[in-house]
Amino acid sequence: MGLLSGKKALIVGVASKHSIAHAIADAFHREGAELAFTYQGEKLGERVKKMASEWDSELCFPCDVSSDDEIDAVIRDLGQSWDGIDILIHSVGFAPAEELNGDYLDVTSREGFRIAHDISAYSFVALAKAVKPMMEGRQGAMLTLTYHGSQQTLPNYNVMGLAKASLEASVRYLAGSTGPDGIRVNSISAGPIKTLAASGIKSFRKMLKKNAERAPLKRNITAAEVANTAVFLCSDMASGVTAQNIYVDGGFNTCAMSLDEMED
Repeated sequence: MGLLSGKKALIVGVASKHSIAHAIADAFHREGAELAFTYQGEKLGERVKKMASEWDSELCFPCDVSSDDEIDAVIRDLGQSWDGIDILIHSVGFAPAEELNGDYLDVTSREGFRIAHDISAYSFVALAKAVKPMMEGRQGAMLTLTYHGSQQTLPNYNVMGLAKASLEASVRYLAGSTGPDGIRVNSISAGPIKTLAASGIKSFRKMLKKNAERAPLKRNITAAEVANTAVFLCSDMASGVTAQNIYVDGGFNTCAMSLDEMED
């Protein structure tokens, strides 16, 4: 029996085989979870449905996370197949490309700020609100993905850093709201990984190089390592863990400067 045997997980954010959400789905399937997915747009829908079939799932639903109506429709339709949900995975983040290239003050706009926070932060709250009734009484777990740019400035990360900070605060407040119902809420702060979303950040390859040089493990982490942490946090083994942000970044977040940088 796997760590997630008998559990039902809704995964929001699978975009490609190189996404963290894909790795999480892979690990969840390995550990025995039943899976359901959302997608945005018909073009992406065909891709997600094909991937879902590899995990023995036909439960794929269209969903624009900026629409409460579409989120509610996903839960309503999923309720026709499942009597409850044990796990919610939120792996969603977006800001207009022009907001992620240049000096923060120069490139940040009111509309870009709004979009980044709506899609990257509020969508987790909206999904939690919709999913909560199907999680009650099941000792459920909600999990989102964040990044260290929420805590320290990084070139070009700009408004996404603020959106991720908001997302991490939401984790704490959501944990307080859902805790009395036995629902846990956590986040994983993953180190930089080559994903479709990361490709939109200018100089991302340089970020990977610097991360590997400074991190205590002297390497970048993999999506599979993030996924294995997600398995733990959503399993009964983490029954006492909530309102936490768990770093999976090779220790990068602890280092102001590496020994190698001192010797340069």
